[in-house]
Amino acid sequence: MIRPFYWLTFVIAIGFCLEVQASNSNAPNVLLLIADDMACRDCGPYGNAEIRTPHLDRLAREGMTFDRAFTATAMCAPTRQQLYTGLFPVRNGAYPNHSKVKPGTHSIVHHLRDLGYRVGLIGKKHFGPKESFPFELLNAKTGPAFLTRDKSQPFCLVVASKSPHVPWTEGPNDYDPDRLTLPSWLVDTAEMRTAFSAYASEITAFDQEVGNWLDLLDEHQLAKNTLVVATSEQGPQMPGGKWTCYEYGLQVAFLARWPTTIAAGTRSSAMVQYVDFVPTIVEAAGGDPLQIDTGQAGSDSGGRDCDGRSFLKVLKGEADDHHAWVYGIHTTQGIKAGTPFPIRSIRGTRYKYIQNLLSDSRFHNTVIEHDAANYWKSWVREAASNPHAMKLVQRYLKRPAEEFYDLEDDPYELTNLATVPAHQTRIQEMKKRLREWMQQQNDMGVETENAAQVHRTQRR
Repeated sequence: MIRPFYWLTFVIAIGFCLEVQASNSNAPNVLLLIADDMACRDCGPYGNAEIRTPHLDRLAREGMTFDRAFTATAMCAPTRQQLYTGLFPVRNGAYPNHSKVKPGTHSIVHHLRDLGYRVGLIGKKHFGPKESFPFELLNAKTGPAFLTRDKSQPFCLVVASKSPHVPWTEGPNDYDPDRLTLPSWLVDTAEMRTAFSAYASEITAFDQEVGNWLDLLDEHQLAKNTLVVATSEQGPQMPGGKWTCYEYGLQVAFLARWPTTIAAGTRSSAMVQYVDFVPTIVEAAGGDPLQIDTGQAGSDSGGRDCDGRSFLKVLKGEADDHHAWVYGIHTTQGIKAGTPFPIRSIRGTRYKYIQNLLSDSRFHNTVIEHDAANYWKSWVREAASNPHAMKLVQRYLKRPAEEFYDLEDDPYELTNLATVPAHQTRIQEMKKRLREWMQQQNDMGVETENAAQVHRTQRR
């Protein structure tokens, strides 16, 4: 005989399950496609007509392209863990490379499972501990079956590609180095052209992966109610890209298609960050983004909620703006031992302010130490006789305490305006906002940089 108390508990539990199932009857599937070290400017939807990305182009035609989307850290482990947790890197603990979040941190896996989803991942992980990211781990064989395993249950599938991460060996390998247009912030040498063409080939390889998954959705008639997001993670392993707070590192491609909700062929200038992804998906799935428990205290509201906020209204075409400011952080500790070089940044719709907290040091990282393609060595060689090359080399190695850029007039951040009198009021305002953000995140600057090794772990 079932006692009344236990019977009541059972009925409440069944009722809750039915309520979740009912509330999610129209919840979208989610397919997140992540490149590995790809600048947004190096694909078709963002204006590159030379690198072939027909499937990303298709997503842009059929959905929304975000022109101002950003990660807060241009490194793999911190980028992925902020994307999955909705927390900025210092608050979640994963701010150096090869790092892991603080114990007890919750991720999108927890939040969507609570809403009745199954949540899987194929490909690159680079996160930890596993308790914070309990994805169902899949592979090339089990991944497609995951899509159709239970049509009554919505899914979220993350496909984490390894392209175009170095070494650049994948793709068609048919780009002519001499015919590609190099970005103006790269020194034009034969070695740089060879490296860039190999990188371009891997972008096309990633694009083909995107196409394969879009075909699977079509084949199984899942496209209509699947929110597809394709994003580029961060800039490539080139000077001014990965491991910096420049736009080539922090700005990401972000394409979203959801036929029942997102108008085709639209673009948004709303500023969004990777920490906004979790609350957006939770709201799209029928949950309350303000009730998310990240497992970590210290939010702007004083609770355990996300640092990001949902931009579902932007996706629906009901809002044109999102954040007024977005933030960046970089630590060299955890990449290579040596003199720390902590960087922080803040960006508005037009202006960008960067603080180099130990500017007396010389910047040093893997681009310089492990130059397998010899393109950095070719920069240094060219700098001996080319003033423009010398400027770019020095810009990378030796930076002032403050950098300030007008991104409308100088989108490639080549002219530092930090000492121009006309900008001092604006610089002081942005410096104050950056300091307030760091305080809210419990980011102590140099002290936080020196503690980076505590958060390191091995590659996963």
